[in-house]
Amino acid sequence: MMKFRTNAKCSGCVAAIGSKLEGLVDKNDWSVDLNSPDRVLTVNADVPAEAVIAAVKEAGLKAALL
Repeated sequence: MMKFRTNAKCSGCVAAIGSKLEGLVDKNDWSVDLNSPDRVLTVNADVPAEAVIAAVKEAGLKAALL
């Protein structure tokens, strides 16, 4: 399991991240906690952290491995 700090602010941001993670991570293998101060994206899949960060960046947001 990997956790990333993001700058997601709303469900629209989460949807944008989801559209970019599609094909990389199953929809049941990731989540974003908007209630956390770090807006933590949790990924439960065997993918490189760099690929997840790149997908979030493609969605117009930022992610950093925690």
